[in-house]
Amino acid sequence: MKTYTEYLTFSTKKKVEFINITERISSVVKKSGIKDGICLINAMHITASVFVNDEEPGLKNDFKAWLAKLVPGPLETYHHNLSGEDNAQAHLMRTIMGREVLVAITAGSLDLGPWEQIFYGEFDGCRPKRVLIKVCG
Repeated sequence: MKTYTEYLTFSTKKKVEFINITERISSVVKKSGIKDGICLINAMHITASVFVNDEEPGLKNDFKAWLAKLVPGPLETYHHNLSGEDNAQAHLMRTIMGREVLVAITAGSLDLGPWEQIFYGEFDGCRPKRVLIKVCG
């Protein structure tokens, strides 16, 4: 079995942001030379996420609104924030959206469904964070 590892770094301008990373992941898979296998894409920070969904601006806004309802303020209602932190909401949002995705590789390409795209979700932005890409096959 062959493996290939690469990292992406993101530093968003907004606290909550969704970035389509499908093309960047596809590029890494092609660079790996692996024709048949799997690709793990993993957010390496506890306040960031990687997930698969549709590339549609309205849906990104829906995610933000939905998460705000599921994880409302004010900040002082969260025990984590009583310890001097201020990002409990980001931790909870990450738990909802997920840590990583695993995508099949077939004939040297990501084997995604017709509307599927890979996204990096940031919930406590404005500082550098990494995503691991591990291609195996």
